[in-house]
Amino acid sequence: MSFSIQLLDGAEQFSKFPEYQKGIARSLKQAGSNRAELIKALRHAPTEQTKGMQFLIAYMPGHDCKLLKAEFLLSNVAWAYKARNTYSWAKKVPEDIFLNDILPYAALNERRDNWREDFYKRFSKHVINAKTQIEAIKAVNNAIMREVKVKYSTKRKKPDQSPYESMEQGLASCTGLSILLNSAFRAVGIPSRVVGIPMWTTKRGNHNWVEVWTTEQKRWQFTEYYPDKNGLDHGWLLGDAAKANEHSYYHSIYSSSWKSTGHHFPLVWDMHRKDVPAVNVTRRYVMLGGGIGGESACELRIQYLIGNKRMVVPVSVYQGDVKLMVGESPMPTDDVNRYFSVRVKMGQIYQIAWKDPKTGKAKRLQVTTPKDKAWLVVTLE
Repeated sequence: MSFSIQLLDGAEQFSKFPEYQKGIARSLKQAGSNRAELIKALRHAPTEQTKGMQFLIAYMPGHDCKLLKAEFLLSNVAWAYKARNTYSWAKKVPEDIFLNDILPYAALNERRDNWREDFYKRFSKHVINAKTQIEAIKAVNNAIMREVKVKYSTKRKKPDQSPYESMEQGLASCTGLSILLNSAFRAVGIPSRVVGIPMWTTKRGNHNWVEVWTTEQKRWQFTEYYPDKNGLDHGWLLGDAAKANEHSYYHSIYSSSWKSTGHHFPLVWDMHRKDVPAVNVTRRYVMLGGGIGGESACELRIQYLIGNKRMVVPVSVYQGDVKLMVGESPMPTDDVNRYFSVRVKMGQIYQIAWKDPKTGKAKRLQVTTPKDKAWLVVTLE
């Protein structure tokens, strides 16, 4: 007797994709009283969406099997395929990447919101004139804050907020912002996944961000909710990410996956959970940041505070009469781990110049970088 007849009363289309048979059997068993909803979703998926539905259910987390209804799953899959059939860049995405990094309705363990149709309509107007996928990525990145009206804040209710939880508050952590951006990309057919490190090797804390798979480069590249002006694979986090340790569970960098990988994404807000598959991508970041600094490099990390609140001020860094870099201190809404960072050398003297925002008076601070540490946090006041 075939798998399809055993499980689904003769739904013969299941025999087309035997690679999902064990996974679907597992999900149906875990579904318990919700089994009929999964069967309904499998039966009612249109022929061209059958493989996607089978993939989605085959790798569903156990708690989703018990809770998600057929209507939710059918809508998610239908709008994912609509994006794939609408946008030129989505048509070029290999099927395995479409299934794993566009089709899924979630990235981590966030609440399961039915965002797909809404986000398709919200962001399609921003990519309508994009001629390439890179243009579409930039359009979404540049529009998302205006569209969803969410800003970074440590005052958010919880770290792993779903898209609508963040939008209801107007606040989110780096994780919540990454989930939002990931959902927006997927909604318009751009492969996306959440990436993160449980613990930096260079300072306290963790961080999460986003990667997109680009059809032009045919590889994963990173971005953030607040994108770097230099484009993909540029950002404040690179210097720290390049010092990750792929042999350490806590100091590795992981990308999320829907399909099982044999590894899990460390959820720092709930380290007991191991149901989010992941890929260790540390080596790529070490190589990507390999040209930054060296063994004798030190990073000046500069911020400006009024009381305990960050404020943007223009900052210049000098060594003697040589101006090394000009930039701005981070905004109040920037990630707490983000600074105006300048790569310099260990054990040398530098000058930091800025203008007092109240008086307009020029100010200057001399600092000496440590001889045995790869960074120095400088707080201007």
